[in-house]
Formats: sequence, C-alpha cells, structure tokens
Amino acid sequence: MTTLKELCGGLPLNPLPPNRGRDPNVPHAPVRTPNLTAEEERLSLRNALRYFPPALHSTLAPEFAQELRQYGHIYMYRFCPSIRMRAYPIDEYPCQIRHAAAIMHMIMNNLDPAVAQFPQELVTYGGNGQVFSNWAQFRLVLHYLSTMSEEQTLVMYSGHPLGLFPSLPSSPRCVITNGMVIPNYSSRESYEKMFALGITMYGQMTAGSYCYIGPQGIVHGTLLTVLNAGRRYLGTSDLRGRVFVTSGLGGMSGAQAKAAVIAGCVGVIAEVDEAPLKKRHEQGWLMEITKDLDHCMQRIRYHIHHTSPKDTELPSIAGCISGTLHQGAMCQKMLFVFCRQAKRSKMALSLGYHGNIVDLWERLWEEYERTGDLLVDLGSDQTSLHNPFSGGYYPVQLSFEQANQLMNSDPQRFRTVVHESLRRHIAAINKLSEEGMYFWDYGNAFLLEAKRAGAEVQKSGGGATEFKYPSYVQHIMGDIFSLGFGPFRWVCTSGNPSDLAETDDIATSVLEEISASVTERVRQQYSDNIRWIREAGKHNMVVGSQARILYSDQRGRVSIALAINKAVADGRVTAPVVISRDHHDVSGTDSPFRETSNIYDGSAFCADMAVQNVIGDAFRGATWVSLHNGGGVGWGEVINGGFGLVLDGSEEAGKRARTMLNWDVSNGVARRCWSGNSNAYETIQLTMEDQPHLRVTMPYHVQDEHILYNALH
Repeated sequence: MTTLKELCGGLPLNPLPPNRGRDPNVPHAPVRTPNLTAEEERLSLRNALRYFPPALHSTLAPEFAQELRQYGHIYMYRFCPSIRMRAYPIDEYPCQIRHAAAIMHMIMNNLDPAVAQFPQELVTYGGNGQVFSNWAQFRLVLHYLSTMSEEQTLVMYSGHPLGLFPSLPSSPRCVITNGMVIPNYSSRESYEKMFALGITMYGQMTAGSYCYIGPQGIVHGTLLTVLNAGRRYLGTSDLRGRVFVTSGLGGMSGAQAKAAVIAGCVGVIAEVDEAPLKKRHEQGWLMEITKDLDHCMQRIRYHIHHTSPKDTELPSIAGCISGTLHQGAMCQKMLFVFCRQAKRSKMALSLGYHGNIVDLWERLWEEYERTGDLLVDLGSDQTSLHNPFSGGYYPVQLSFEQANQLMNSDPQRFRTVVHESLRRHIAAINKLSEEGMYFWDYGNAFLLEAKRAGAEVQKSGGGATEFKYPSYVQHIMGDIFSLGFGPFRWVCTSGNPSDLAETDDIATSVLEEISASVTERVRQQYSDNIRWIREAGKHNMVVGSQARILYSDQRGRVSIALAINKAVADGRVTAPVVISRDHHDVSGTDSPFRETSNIYDGSAFCADMAVQNVIGDAFRGATWVSLHNGGGVGWGEVINGGFGLVLDGSEEAGKRARTMLNWDVSNGVARRCWSGNSNAYETIQLTMEDQPHLRVTMPYHVQDEHILYNALH
C-alpha cells in the first residue's frame, strides 16, 4: 500500500510499479473509438512517452500501444496508485502550504471509487468527465503541490501539469484550462482524436476543476427543480402521491432518486447499467430496484390507488423492501401491502428500473391506452447525451453489453441505432405529454440530440434555443439565476462530520437572519434552502468528502463564507474549509441550451460572461480557478468555469471571500439584466444600492415596437 508521502514523491521510475492492468472490481469507461491513422497512433505513443526517460521507453511503449488500441486511450494503468483513493484529512498531506493540501484533498475526492464513475480511467462523472488524462499527470500534480510555495502557481493544460511558475502570494495557486480548442476545430470527431493524442481533455464541469462533491452536488438543484416544477405545472408544493419518471443513476444523475424522496414524490428512474443501480442502493440513495416492468407498473399503480393496511400487516414486509430483484407471489403480496401503507402515509418512494428508459416510457403509454390511467405527472431525462455515441446513451434496441460492443466495432451503425432510439424515445414522451404529463429538458442535450436525430421536438415559431419542451432553466431555474441564486458549496477538509454539522448550523442561522429582510419572492428561495439545510444531515447526503451544498444569492454566499471563516479562526471548525460552486450557476456558464437558454437578446451563444468570470475570480482572491470547453450539454456547446477558495480563518481569507464572491454573482446578474431580464434588473439595482463601488450599465427598453417596424419599413 502506497503512503501519501510516497504518492507525492513524483513518478515511480526505479523500480517501475507492477502493471496490474484494469481492476475487474470497479466499473470502467466504454472503449473509445478515435479512428487514428497509423501516423496519429505513433504521435499518441510519442506524446505519452514524453513523461518518462528514454531508458524506460522500450518497456512502456508496448503496453501503452496496447492500451491505445484496446481502450482508445492511454490511461497508464501501471501508474494507478495502490493507495485507497479518498479525501484524507488536510493535515495528512505532505505539503509546504495548506492551500496546496486543500487542492489535494479535493482531487483525491474526485477519484474516490465511492464518488467517481470510472475511477481507473480518471472519470468522475458524465461518462467522460476527466480529472486528468492519465495517471502520470495525477502523480506529477501531487508532487508539484507537495513542493509548492506561496510564491508559485501550478499551471494545468487539459490535465497536463505545465509546471510551477513564479507568482505573487495573492495569485491563485493553480490555474486550470480544459479543452481550450480553437472554435473551428471544436467538433466531437476532433475531440476524440485529440483526447487519444493526449493533448486535450473534457473536464465536464467540476470534474476537471477538482470541485465535485458526489451526487449531493446536484441533489439540491434537482430537489429545487422538482419542487418548482410542481408549483409551476401542478399548482402545488405538495408532491406526495405524485409520480416523477426520469432516467440515469450514474454520476450527477444519481441525485434524482434522493431528490425525489426529499421532495416527497414517487421517483421512478431507469438505468441500463446494473453497477450504478447497486451503488446508489448501497449508499442509501435508492430504495428499491426492479427489472420487471410489470412490477414497476404495479408499484406505481398500487402506490396511487390502494387503501391502507392494518398496522398488524406492516412488520411482514421488511424482508421485501431491499435492493434485490423482487420475485415470488408472497413477496409480491407483501409489496402491495407496503404500497397501500405508503398511500395512507403518502410515503415517498425511489424505484430504480433496471432497463432502458424508452421501454419504460412506452410501457407507461401502453398502460394509458389500456386503462385510461396516466401514471406519470412529471417527466425528465438525465442520460449523458452530451456524449451520445461513446456510452452516454444506450439505445433501446440493444442490451447494455451489445451496445458497448457495437459502439466500438461499428461506430457508424451505432450512431444510426442511437438516432432510431431517440425518435422512439421522443414519440412516447410526446404521446404522454399530450395527455397531461409535464416534461422538461434537464440541460443534458437530450432535446438537442433528439432534434439532430430527426425526432419531433421543434417548437413551432421558436428560436434557436427553443424546443417543444422547455429547458429547466427556461421555465424553472432561470429566474432563480436572475435573482442571484445558485449552487454554493463547501468542503470541510478535516474530514470530520462534526465540522460539517457546525457549518450546517452556521449556514442555517445566517439564512434565517437574512430572510427576515428580503422580498417575498426571495424569501421563498431562502425558505426552501433553510428547509434543505436543516434536513440535509438526516438524508445521508455525504458521499466522499464532508461537503454541503445549498442555493444562495450574493448576500447569502458572502455572509455564510465570512461566518465559516470566523468559525475556523475561533476553532469551532477544526480545519480550513474550501468554498466553491457548481459551474452551473449565475455567472459560471455560457450554455445556450441550458444556463443561458433564457437569454433572448441574441447573446446566448456568446461566452464573454464565463471567461470574464474566471479572470475576475483569479485576481480577486480565488485559491484556484478553471475554464472549460464543454460540460453538461457537451463539447463545443458550452464554455464554463469555476473556482475554489480556502477559508483558513485569516483576515486575508475573509477579504478574498467578500471581494471574489460579490463579483462571482454580480457578473452574471448584470449580464442577465442587460439581456432584458426584469428580475435581474431589480436584483442588480438593489446590489448597487448596497455596494457604492458597483456601477452597472443599465438597459433602456424599447417601449413602442412600432418604432422598430416603421424604421425598418
């Protein structure tokens, strides 16, 4: 077993570590198909060998070549460390400065097998969201961080550590770019080749910025989305007895089951891969698993229709409510009893369907045709359609194993089958929606890829970013961003659950105090978040690092950060706390089919906001910053960025937090204001009143459309 000290010692070259290859006990990324020419294969191999002295090339070249041809990428499995990968307490890292140790803590959490989707391929989530491109990069980064001083910055080029460069103590300790490809060459086909060559990387959002905190990172956003969907579409905040159908239980999508239960509804989530189903059940995030569609329909129907059982019936069901596949008449009978009890108490349920989401949608339509019962109220989708042809979407015509084989053996045929499946997928959703089900796009490029497949998703008379179904940003979360609310998070680097509990109490107190002096609309958001933070501890949220997330506006983020920093200074929190956010935020992402899909002045396809945000965060005090191509909707579709800031209890940390967080929110609110959003207009006006040094260019709106008509005619 490697120690942290050994891990930080650089590349182990004398002797080389044994080549253990792939670990059969962990899930692995699908085989990539870069279609390299012979010359490109040589270039890929040459690039990989740059990390090693020539004396080792004859040993390493054959195994790297085998990895390239067998898996479509050189991961350097030989250098995958044997140490248990997890977020160790900050004081255990052998570093000169604690800020570097905090970054290490975050990196190793991203690669924890309990957190990461494909840990040996360095993929954290989304099917291809890389932390690094290979294990040599991982080891070199930890070595650089262990030797770093406060007058150096680590520069990261798409997973590759360019080196430590002299800088100021006020500078970021790490600056990361991922996938910064010249726009005309930012296609999927070009990406596959460039990734195989080892020269660029898809960092998703918080994978490549080292800020992922497991599916909790999206649970709260998913919860808010479901709650606000109920308010908008169903006219109620009480979702007990309502049915939400969706797909995906892998990385970010793993949040859906937990969010459904917290929201109080019945969540039915399809997943083709058995590994994440079992993983989410073992983590307590998924209550039940079935691969029987008949049983799935019975579960929903009995949950909705049956009367309550006698109390004496309840103890007999305990053995059946498990993650196993339910079989047998007696077990079935006891499940029905449980469903009736659930109806009486309106218990929430998360049911994982081990099968294809298209089969589930089509069966729901068959049930409606047969009985007239619409068994679903709300619907969405979280398959990784930013990556549709390399494991992000599994077509209904093929089994999981058949799909993995075909995407490698015949990529063009696989593409055709995916498009056929997407057309069936949409057809079933369209039918159910016409009968009263409310569906929204979750910003995973689902509708975008369905359109490209020829499915009927186009909105009549709609703009370039509009489809038949709204993006959840357009209908549900967009106004929240315009009010300055977004996913703010923190990580207690001590690894101590008591520190997390203390920060939960701090955040609750701060939000309660602020909520007494805000508008009613903002108070509703605070109320949702106070409820969330009070209940978060009991919902078994922590997977990996001791982390928490909530949605907060500018005032709330600054106040929480300052209060936590004071708690670190006072010793109430025993070690530094890293604050961060999802890139999916007010200012962090320019994504015309998601975060900026409600920007209607023509600038939805412009990326000034995200780029400016990273630059501004860097010189206002962030400990590290990152800028990415891709993330969420896909390569070439998005520019996004993020930050990490270490609160170590110092006055300097408080000053940095105040300055940087104010900018990090106001930037996006100002941009949304300029685009014509009335909520953002009001929010930035109030912010300028509170901050005398803030001056934003405010728009004048055309009040008489006839002026435009007359001028153009």
